Amino acid sequence: MEEIHFNHTLPIQLRFNDVDKFGHVNNTVYFSFYDLGKTEYFASVCPHVDWEKDGIVVVHIEADFLSQIYGSDHIAVQTAVTEIGTKSFRLAQRVIDTLTNETKCVCTSVMVAFDLTRHESKPLEQDWIEAICRYEGKDLRRKK
Repeated sequence: MEEIHFNHTLPIQLRFNDVDKFGHVNNTVYFSFYDLGKTEYFASVCPHVDWEKDGIVVVHIEADFLSQIYGSDHIAVQTAVTEIGTKSFRLAQRVIDTLTNETKCVCTSVMVAFDLTRHESKPLEQDWIEAICRYEGKDLRRKK
């Protein structure tokens, strides 16, 4: 993920229950870090999201665990949108050690806009697309 520039960084406070009996953060916990990063990204970047009607759901996710996180580490999750389609978009995320800038884990996912009242996918809002492209500093719309 070296070529991706991350404009969005969210510090994460590790909790006692994030750490397993081996003294490191369990790999299942990383996905809650990624969820926090996604939620904060969209809340701060996309205008007029009505979380009662508008859903943004994960349809594919994969992660590579590069280095352990210990309970005393200082970490943050970074999030970037890398490509936007009609109804979906791709996200790149990573967890970093904020003191050393070491990448601990990388994650890619495909997200889909979802109508929570109709229970079906829907096109991304045009103002969200424009806001994301503006925030990321480039046109991310998939070329046809």
